[in-house]
Amino acid sequence: MKPGRIRIIGGRYRRTPITVAPVPGLRPTPDRVRETVFNWLEHLGGPLSSASALDLFAGSGALGFEMASRGAARVVLVDSDARAVAALQALKQRLGADAVTILHADWRAAAARQPPASFDVIFLDPPFDAGLLTPALAAAARLVRPGGLVYVEGPAPLATGPGGVPADTGLDVERAGRAGAVCFHLLRRRAS
Repeated sequence: MKPGRIRIIGGRYRRTPITVAPVPGLRPTPDRVRETVFNWLEHLGGPLSSASALDLFAGSGALGFEMASRGAARVVLVDSDARAVAALQALKQRLGADAVTILHADWRAAAARQPPASFDVIFLDPPFDAGLLTPALAAAARLVRPGGLVYVEGPAPLATGPGGVPADTGLDVERAGRAGAVCFHLLRRRAS
């Protein structure tokens, strides 16, 4: 793909290019990582065809549109940057992706408006240097259904406990991987 473009790797929109908006700090999840993550999601969470998903830091929309491509019933994409939101809206329109809702909002405000335990899958890929991972994990823990999955990208490996996933979130690391400077994780919300 050309610089500034990635593609949807599976499902009904497979091979569709995604233009990456020129937003400082935007790091689309690479194809190879998305392939691994979606294999994990299907293995650990079952079919994605009726799932609901939330991406609190949507950026390019690669994770959310990948989820929609694989048949998710509802995908909510949140971003605060007007250029990113415009690119997301254009892609939604081009694909006719009716299951996708795009919110131009701060992630905290958008998360606060969502009902508790209303998503099967939540994607968290906050800017690495913004210190948002801990509050984003707390928001995700409130919004993901018991047994649901939370995907997290960051600059360092996550572990449950001090310096990692706070124990009071009820989230446990199920899988983890690394691709270059990016560490990625799949967490599960405890059932009780």
